[in-house]
Amino acid sequence: MIGPTRRGKGSKIMAVADRAGLPLAVDVHAASPAEVTRVEAVLSRRVVDALPARLIGDKAYDSDPLDERLREVGIEMIAPNRVTRRRRTQEGRPLRRYRRRWKVERLMAWLHNFRRIVSRWEVKVENYLGFVQLGCIRILLRQSLFMG
Repeated sequence: MIGPTRRGKGSKIMAVADRAGLPLAVDVHAASPAEVTRVEAVLSRRVVDALPARLIGDKAYDSDPLDERLREVGIEMIAPNRVTRRRRTQEGRPLRRYRRRWKVERLMAWLHNFRRIVSRWEVKVENYLGFVQLGCIRILLRQSLFMG
């Protein structure tokens, strides 16, 4: 089981998508830890060898330590600044790329079309991750059939 949350047991699906919104990496974690601490774990589960040049995230990913860790491996983090941040780090052209974040949200909507993923019935996280990966495979196959 994944650890308990404040409201009970829960899990969170984290995904990395490409420009077209197709899944490159997917992982399942407990719902209680912050997403910013699990970015490297998701990137380690990618299905392609190359690391992405940029990652786009919401305000939860606005973190100086995360920016520094990703910069060391050559990834630019694009996330709007939190309201409480004193020193602004995201402005101008890179932040305009944030508009593309809807593609990741669309990927999550596609994943939630699969009944087995929406309601987690599996006790073991490995089994649930397998169903999430199977959903990603079906999305990739569906897109390749429509493209080809």
